[in-house]
Amino acid sequence: MTERVYNFSAGPAVLPVPVLEEAQRDLLALPGVGMSILEISHRSKKFDEVILGAEADMRTLASIPDNYQILFLQGGASLQFSMVPMNLMPAGGKADYIVTGSWSKKAVKEAQKVGEVRIAATTEPENFARVPHQDEIALDAEAAYVHFTTNNTIFGTEWKSDPDAGDVPLVADASSDIFSRRTDVSRYGLIYAGAQKNLAPAGVTLVILRDDLLARSPEGLPTMLDYNTHAKAKSLYNTPPVFAIYVMGLVLKWLIAEGGLEAIERRNEEKAGLLYDLIDSTEFYRGHAERDSRSLMNVTFRLPSEDLEKQFISEATKAGFDGLKGHRSVGGCRASIYNAFPREGVEALLSFMKEFERTHG
Repeated sequence: MTERVYNFSAGPAVLPVPVLEEAQRDLLALPGVGMSILEISHRSKKFDEVILGAEADMRTLASIPDNYQILFLQGGASLQFSMVPMNLMPAGGKADYIVTGSWSKKAVKEAQKVGEVRIAATTEPENFARVPHQDEIALDAEAAYVHFTTNNTIFGTEWKSDPDAGDVPLVADASSDIFSRRTDVSRYGLIYAGAQKNLAPAGVTLVILRDDLLARSPEGLPTMLDYNTHAKAKSLYNTPPVFAIYVMGLVLKWLIAEGGLEAIERRNEEKAGLLYDLIDSTEFYRGHAERDSRSLMNVTFRLPSEDLEKQFISEATKAGFDGLKGHRSVGGCRASIYNAFPREGVEALLSFMKEFERTHG
């Protein structure tokens, strides 16, 4: 099979075709190097250009201030669930966590192994159909940090404005919507993201960390779990995920060439709007997320019955739409339409959904 299907998977997810084509073209031998990116040393001058170029382009794309470290790590967001409290929560300290889905619940579980965790707000009683309003969030001014998940892939919710943490550092798991819209990085103490949804193939984890927070890391942390280790070594303390960082660099250049975050945000709003408009126009499809919390990245919806949902997913797969099955913990359907997902794929899905309703509604 050589023709590409429409990839609605939640992650690892769709990558820009021009990026795939460039990586394919240069996979055997990087220009001027004579060997593949899969073969070069992470200590080589060429890889210095790759990783430093990715950092520079990221700073340009997202206007990341100079007093923030950009770290290219491994272990996914799941390892950051542990590294964040290990580095930022002092002995005997506490942190506030806002729970809006499965991933924030997992972050809480890991942080509880390090120190005291307060649940500042949760929408679990409502099956995570929305994110909390500011007046529902009870924050502790003495907390070491406030943690939240910017976008919830499983339930299809997304924060439209960040929680106000006052003077307490705001820590965000932005794995599934990072660089999908304009973001004021200076409002955060730390942002982390597994890159396999919007930025790169699986294997690299991005951490953007304000310099002053490095001083919080306690003595005696395992070397690889200390942010200072990676900041001092410029993400080269150990062998980094070379290929994933290389592809991330290509994706960043693609984002800049496409018009930057303002243009990509507008495009994402238009794509998601097409799907939500169809869902709202019929009783056959029913969205899970409340309207003011709807994700631009993950559109979750149900059909009148589970049997119809299974048939919908089966027929959609045969028609060239992959990855529409909802997460196993909630069922239903989910269309993940990250930065690189093409508008024409959304329009093709709309046509399929209308025809499916016509024949099964």
